[in-house]
Amino acid sequence: MPGFRCLQAVTLNALRGFGRNRRGATAVEFALVAPFFFGLLFAIIEVGLVFFAGQLLETGTQDSARAFLTQTNPALASDFKQLVCDRVKMLLNCDDLRVDVQSFAPGATIDIKNPIDSKTGAFVDSFVYTLPPSANSNYTIVVRSFYPWPLFVTKLGFDMSNIGRGTANSKHLLAATAALRPQ
Repeated sequence: MPGFRCLQAVTLNALRGFGRNRRGATAVEFALVAPFFFGLLFAIIEVGLVFFAGQLLETGTQDSARAFLTQTNPALASDFKQLVCDRVKMLLNCDDLRVDVQSFAPGATIDIKNPIDSKTGAFVDSFVYTLPPSANSNYTIVVRSFYPWPLFVTKLGFDMSNIGRGTANSKHLLAATAALRPQ
């Protein structure tokens, strides 16, 4: 039986060497973990961009609404949209930007409609541009800006869309609101 013991020793040494060999293990582990890691990384980046774009829209809307406080009312909706666009164009496409300016009499109920249809989840583009009758009136002016932000990582299972959820054209509606009363 010396041949059997020799064969057993050789086999045991080969198995020990195989167990200690770690070449390629890192590559296999990375291949298993990489899709989840990159999916999470891109989702974090996308959420950060959405928050940054939302803050940019909020700041642009607030700054543009000051035109009503300084009594330099933009006469046309396109003029006001251009005011907002000048402040947000570094990140947002001005063609997709929507503005809504409404004025309400003193003491009147302020009724603002939701821009997303509750039944279909579609973006309802029915905005108005109404200014108060005079610059010195105590009317309340509500300025809203909307931008449908395109989403890319939603195809990986992370879905923060609120427009067209579950479709190929799903987007997240960024909204900014400013309410003011010129004196």
